[in-house]
Amino acid sequence: MPPRLTSFADDARIALDNLADRASGLVNPTVRLGVTGLSRSGKTVFISSLVHNLLHGGRLPLFEPVQSGRVSAVRLEPQPDDAVPRFQYENHIRALVKDRIWPDSTRAISELRITLDYQSASGWNRLFSPGRLSIDIVDYPGEWLLDLPLLGKDYRTFSEETIALAKTGVRSELSRGWLALTHAADIQAGADEMIARGLATAFADYLKACKADERSLSTLPPGRLLLPGDLDGSPALTFAPLALPADGRPGRNSLWTMMERRYEAYKSVVVKPFFREHFARLDRQIVLVDALQAMNRGPEAVQDLERALTDVLACFRPGTNSLLSSLLGRRIDRVLVAATKADHLHHESHDRLDALTRRLVDRAIDRIGMAGAGIDVMALASVRATREASVKRDGHDLPVIVGTPMEGETIAGERFDGQRKTAIFPGDLPADPESLFDRIAAGESGLRLPDVNVVRFRPPQLEETGGGIKLSVPHIRLDRAMQFLFGDRLA
Repeated sequence: MPPRLTSFADDARIALDNLADRASGLVNPTVRLGVTGLSRSGKTVFISSLVHNLLHGGRLPLFEPVQSGRVSAVRLEPQPDDAVPRFQYENHIRALVKDRIWPDSTRAISELRITLDYQSASGWNRLFSPGRLSIDIVDYPGEWLLDLPLLGKDYRTFSEETIALAKTGVRSELSRGWLALTHAADIQAGADEMIARGLATAFADYLKACKADERSLSTLPPGRLLLPGDLDGSPALTFAPLALPADGRPGRNSLWTMMERRYEAYKSVVVKPFFREHFARLDRQIVLVDALQAMNRGPEAVQDLERALTDVLACFRPGTNSLLSSLLGRRIDRVLVAATKADHLHHESHDRLDALTRRLVDRAIDRIGMAGAGIDVMALASVRATREASVKRDGHDLPVIVGTPMEGETIAGERFDGQRKTAIFPGDLPADPESLFDRIAAGESGLRLPDVNVVRFRPPQLEETGGGIKLSVPHIRLDRAMQFLFGDRLA
């Protein structure tokens, strides 16, 4: 973890929450699964597809409890946290299956409980186990996770790091307006609400420009400036980094003092409650990343994704929980980093997407000096929107994917209406990601990354059985993700 994220009072509250969770778990065994992701990586789609496949008997050959027939019933149940909004599974799956549109992305925290009745694989365990496991799925924006390292940084450190990053690469152009205001501000002048608001707005606009599809940058704290919710306009969100002198102290009632106070309020009002009430209670975690989009946007987006993964993984302490740690300060003992949209590639490149993402994660782990135990990496597609085919070109078979591009998508100058299917050659990922990352790290001039066609496809049209019941949502490796995240809890 970053240096000391919580106070002893926070630790005491976390311990009480964990004790309450464990006491409840004695009656109803539960695993709390955190689901987050970076910049349009498909968190809502992942949860919807996971639940739909469990409820509707999806094809899950690598999820051993279902494959072996040990799961006898699956059902949704009321979640235990009454103050947390429910994940609107029914609305999201209706959008996917009936309307064939992608559901709205995550903008706040939500929760859903799904319970499985099962028979233990061990005859001895069948004598003592209730044969029931509840999975509490906690969905939260990746921006919130990237805020956690702020708990270990004072305002000066936050300002210096944020301004230094803003002066690099494409960020230097996007941050020009905000930095001009920042450097022009008299930080020792009296605190002025209009000046503070102007700086905060310009800073938030810079973060939004970094996140836009055409840049797809990932390291964008503070996250609530992108997703303000009901705190929009509050002092805790009306702050920005300042260009601070190397030494000196803020004057009383100065702009510097105001911004520093509001930064500390942001950590106290926004970040700490999330850490204490949600993050510190998780057992397992999946982090979804859109590595293909980063590859498509170039070396800077790939480097920024690696930076974001470094910050994300620094928040976790994967490893086996002891009895004491599980009661007082439990670890997230398994973390899965999953590269989404594997269906945008031919299966011949799935292992390459896996290898590329694994190299990103390995580099992030090396940077923070962390062991890789408890961390796995895979490429998956929560909903498979394409099928594979081959076409003849110059006497050779060319592997392609076939799907229905979303309305407005343009391929080779042709605009699609959202109804017509087409076949595209998705491109190839590099067979050797190591050499590619070495060239990116070296800042090779004019480096072009492999060209991958990232086309937005509509969700697939699901076939119906004779009784009019739609089949489960197709996927790629979703079952393997289930097995890693909670298959052992159904042993």
